[in-house]
Amino acid sequence: MSVKTKPFNPFEYFESAEEVNDYLLACLNDEDPNLFVHALGQLAKHHGMSRVAQATGLNRESLYKTFSGKVQPKWSTIVKVMRALGVELKVAA
Repeated sequence: MSVKTKPFNPFEYFESAEEVNDYLLACLNDEDPNLFVHALGQLAKHHGMSRVAQATGLNRESLYKTFSGKVQPKWSTIVKVMRALGVELKVAA
């Protein structure tokens, strides 16, 4: 007998926008820049990759590739996805 599991997505367990923001900020501040890209991909999957693809004008397959961890995504793609998900980056000096 085998047990089926699905990949862990923390966004399925957050109960508030504050928790989502705190998690994304922690990922952004990590030494590994790919951690934020991975978190953004998890958020996109949580919202539905088809919906994100439609909102960004990108195709679903390229979004899955963007967040696969196997390619270095374009900044323009990251910005489009962030806008579609309502994620804002703020710069402070």
